Amino acid sequence: MDLRVAFRTLIRKNAGFTAIAVLILALGIGANTAVFSVVNAVLLKPLSYNDPDRIVTLWSLNKTNGRRYQVSAPDFHDWKKSASSFESMGYYYYAEKTSVAVANTAEYAQVAGVTPEFFAAMGALPAIGHGLDPHVQTSILIGDAFWRRHFNGDSGALGKTVRLMDKSFVIAGVMPPRFDFPNKADLWFQASLYEETASRTAHNYRPIARLRPGVTVEQAQAEMTAIAAAIERQYPEDKNKSAAVVPLAKQLVGDVQTTLYLLLGAVALVLLIACANVASLLLARATARTREMAVRAALGASRWMIIRQLLAESLVLAALAGAAGLLLGIWGTEILVGIAPAGVPRLDEVHLDLSVLAFTFVLSLAASVLFGLAPAFQATRIDLNDALKQAGGRTVGGRGGFARQSLVVAEVALSVILLTAAGLLLKSFVGLTQVDLGIHAENILAAEMDVPAGDLESSKAATRFYTRLLPDLRALPGVTAATASQTLTAGRSGSNGGYFLEGTPMPPPADMPYANFRIIAPGYFETVRVPLKSGREFAPTDQYESPFVAIVNETFVKRTFKTGEYPLGRRVLCGLDSPNPMQIVGVVADVREDGPTSAVTAELYMPYTQHPGPGSALFVMLRTQGNPQALANAVRLKVRDVRTDVPIKFTTMEANVAGSVAAPRFRSMLLTVFAVLAVALAMAGIYGLMAYMVARRAAEIGVRMALGARREDVLRMVLVYGLRLALPGVALGLAGAYAASRFLASLLYGVRPTDPATYAGTAALLLVVSVAAGIIPARRAAALDPLVALRQE
Repeated sequence: MDLRVAFRTLIRKNAGFTAIAVLILALGIGANTAVFSVVNAVLLKPLSYNDPDRIVTLWSLNKTNGRRYQVSAPDFHDWKKSASSFESMGYYYYAEKTSVAVANTAEYAQVAGVTPEFFAAMGALPAIGHGLDPHVQTSILIGDAFWRRHFNGDSGALGKTVRLMDKSFVIAGVMPPRFDFPNKADLWFQASLYEETASRTAHNYRPIARLRPGVTVEQAQAEMTAIAAAIERQYPEDKNKSAAVVPLAKQLVGDVQTTLYLLLGAVALVLLIACANVASLLLARATARTREMAVRAALGASRWMIIRQLLAESLVLAALAGAAGLLLGIWGTEILVGIAPAGVPRLDEVHLDLSVLAFTFVLSLAASVLFGLAPAFQATRIDLNDALKQAGGRTVGGRGGFARQSLVVAEVALSVILLTAAGLLLKSFVGLTQVDLGIHAENILAAEMDVPAGDLESSKAATRFYTRLLPDLRALPGVTAATASQTLTAGRSGSNGGYFLEGTPMPPPADMPYANFRIIAPGYFETVRVPLKSGREFAPTDQYESPFVAIVNETFVKRTFKTGEYPLGRRVLCGLDSPNPMQIVGVVADVREDGPTSAVTAELYMPYTQHPGPGSALFVMLRTQGNPQALANAVRLKVRDVRTDVPIKFTTMEANVAGSVAAPRFRSMLLTVFAVLAVALAMAGIYGLMAYMVARRAAEIGVRMALGARREDVLRMVLVYGLRLALPGVALGLAGAYAASRFLASLLYGVRPTDPATYAGTAALLLVVSVAAGIIPARRAAALDPLVALRQE
């Protein structure tokens, strides 16, 4: 009966009020549902592997700065021999897009080199066929999507070949659907198990292991720390290095966890503001229904019956808002997945499931309690005598006023917290976009190409492909410069490692200076417009048979040479591809090669013709006079004229640079949207309370005006009332923002979490919004006719 009365009261008699309340709540519930859908899929759901909690990744750990990095082959072998916490341990590498040919079709596919124990550690078996045979180096496993795409799901694919790195591999098995580790791999080939005698400074491998039953991550970490300490004592030159054991789920999530929990907290604040708004509306409505409640009580309704009736109305509102919020949440989830940066894992698992439905149901139920209790209890605190004496349309004066004012103050405070956080992230993002990378990214077309190469001779043939192609591309109309590089600035990182100068003692690995190694073609610095400070660029004469050369940046010179020492002509050695010393022939300006958040590091540039292995997969870059994408088809035709088995994927340098700040843009944009929504709800709350105050005090305002109060006096009185609500809310909000700022510190760049300008701007904006929300009620009050107002008495 209570529910029937609630439906009749809300839907038939108060449709406008119900629509507003449902819309406000639906926005809060929908935003929470959308964000929770992503959080649930990315962070909360277990990985779709066998006993995923037992899968861990192993890393080398720098004991000084706490950074984790890949593992050397000798360290891997020592760990595997000594550790008893794991039932299997393997490693993987080369999880990148590579040219793969099936029949006469070449395309990019994600390929990973793995050791035979990799699949045992992952607890994964082929759905069709068998695993990699340790004694057959030419076997390969393919993913379910690749199998269906190229072989139409036919089991006859087993035994057929695919070409990879200019070699033929025989398909041994097909992995089950949804298994695509690492990095959404399409194919897995057997990696060479590098010897224990390899360099301990070559950190190129990513071990993965499965814990023995009953062994915890903490126990495994303690054992690995002890093993690493023993290795350090045995090899004192390889010092300051330990080991880290990280659960696979935690490793996959990475920095995304902080962003998603931040967004979940933000939408939770939006929901609280929405609940406060609706509670304020219901309090005002409860005051207007005082006579109705008095009549119910006089006719024998108990206090509990009245509370139950009003809670039933709140429940109906919550149910309607939950249904609408679920629809908004489904729509919002699609938007979130669509705009999420590429680094967010498991986005393909985001969908509406029972956990999301349960979350929305519980959220709606909690919301009904949050906004329904205060109005329900207020409605029962009535004086029957006073209430029944009221005229039909009049209400008891100040009942519930303090509660409504408190709710508005809370709305303003929560809005200030959200707006301050959004302001800090937005200011940080703007700062990132203004960082000088050291290049001119505009009008550069980047075509990613991968020439199949598996040995030295085929790698040399790959460099000849680019040597022939680049002059043809430079001759295209609209092209002003053309070059190639193994990496793009602000894109994926290249290699790095230790180096030392010829003629100086080779330092211990732990003390060796490190530099980034970049493989480039002649004309690179001209194309990206990096100034050449001294010496020369690479030339076509810098071939594999010629003396090896290198170009370094200014930071390399500062860290390697004494002040005034001349770097040109000196020879440097590193472990990239050859023990040959490289003569420094040029010095260029510094470039933030790894993106705006990275520090400027020592860079060692090498010609692709002298390092043919890394030079088989390059980004060909063209600087154009107009829209770079307009040349994509012409580039494709030129490539096909030279070789037909080279896949091409186009982007622009500007898009690549923009992608490097995709994560900061994502969180700052969403938090700004939520903050604007919160401010709009707070503004609506202030407006509603002030409009109610004007209506309730109409007679008082009439008396004031009859006694000589001017319109501007009434206007000022109403606006000051609004500011009295806003000021404590702003003060509380700033205190809350200050307390929460430490959670934002790791996400900010160039901005302090306590940035005074952001806090002051937020406070000023909320005060302006408060005044703006009160203008209409204030003007309405100032326009009252005293005679009409006094006749209400």
